[in-house]
Amino acid sequence: MSRRTPATMALEKAKKPFELLRYDYDPEAPSIGLQAAQALGLAPSAVFKTLMVVAGDEPCVAIIPSDQELSLKAIAAAAGRKSAAMMRPADAERISGYHVGGISPLGQKKRLRCFLDASAADLPFLVVNGGQRGLQIKLAPADLVAATSAVVAALAAGSFGLNS
Repeated sequence: MSRRTPATMALEKAKKPFELLRYDYDPEAPSIGLQAAQALGLAPSAVFKTLMVVAGDEPCVAIIPSDQELSLKAIAAAAGRKSAAMMRPADAERISGYHVGGISPLGQKKRLRCFLDASAADLPFLVVNGGQRGLQIKLAPADLVAATSAVVAALAAGSFGLNS
């Protein structure tokens, strides 16, 4: 597994400090983010998943804690659109340049608007995908915001697996 990915190169270019974390990726895991958190011994609320969405007709990136569900209404509102939907996996791979299970909000093929869940502001650090399955990046929330120009907004609809 390479230590250099488009995600790590984007952080190096932005001169933002980060730490690489590796774990054994399980393609059969029901939730990649929760599996990463467990494998790394971190709280699921600190390990964020990168979700590719379409808000109106605009592809966007939503970054939320791995133990939370994305509110499509909240991402649509944050993007100033009437509606939002999850992007098809094939489209997410084509647009981001990453494979599902390794999609990072950093270093994507095309720079998309990013939205980070507001819960990140309360954390000393967060972890996002590093651009490869089994590779995560640990960094300060403010550094992720700076590197992605993310808009911070309440995006989570509730705990993963619950209809809240």
